[in-house]
Amino acid sequence: MGTHLLNASDVSRFVKTVFPEANSFGLKIDSLVDDEIIVSMTVLPEHLRPGGTVSGPTMFALADYAAYLIILAHIGEVALAVTTSLNINFIRKPEPVGLRAVCKLIKLGKRLAICEIHVQSGDNNLVVAQATATYSIPA
Repeated sequence: MGTHLLNASDVSRFVKTVFPEANSFGLKIDSLVDDEIIVSMTVLPEHLRPGGTVSGPTMFALADYAAYLIILAHIGEVALAVTTSLNINFIRKPEPVGLRAVCKLIKLGKRLAICEIHVQSGDNNLVVAQATATYSIPA
């Protein structure tokens, strides 16, 4: 796979244009190097569930978004790349603090891309969820 077509600012700019709803999640690309992207998220009160922990759907959205971004970085400005499956394992209770997703592009084919994502919480980057995402890439 190797080098990517778009850098972090190119990916951010493109997504703001074609998927403006994503801006409401407070997501930011921290790093994009080769086949790995790190995306951080500010946890807001609306991301919490009863018990004061980050909700599963919030962690799912972060994992899915990180996969979308690393795939865009490698295939270019292809807005219609879509999730075909995302499997997530919730490992431990995240604290109501910032989250980050470390996403690695595992396979990039002509029609499918596969990523592995570790969602981390807090300053110690404790893994709170692990996901595998498959995206369909349009012709």
